[in-house]
Amino acid sequence: AQSDSLPLTAANLCNRALKVSQSRMSRHMQTLKQAGLVIDRRDAQWVRYSLNPDLPPATRALVEAAVALVHGPQARRSAA
Repeated sequence: AQSDSLPLTAANLCNRALKVSQSRMSRHMQTLKQAGLVIDRRDAQWVRYSLNPDLPPATRALVEAAVALVHGPQARRSAA
C-alpha cells in the first residue's frame, strides 16, 4: 500500500520547483532510499519513488512537515 503518497520520478520532482538536474535528484533519491525514507519501483525506463509506507508515524510526520515547508501544504499529499 502506497498510503497517500504518489509515486514520483526524479524528473517529476525536478519539475516541481526544485530547480536541480535530474541526475542530481536521482543521487539524492538514492541517498533517501539507502536511509529507508523512500522506496522505489522500476517502471520501464523510469524509477518511481514513494515514501516508505513502513515509516514510523513520527518519522513520516517529520518528512511531510519538511516537504510542506518547501512546497506548501499541497505537497503533503505527494511527498517523496
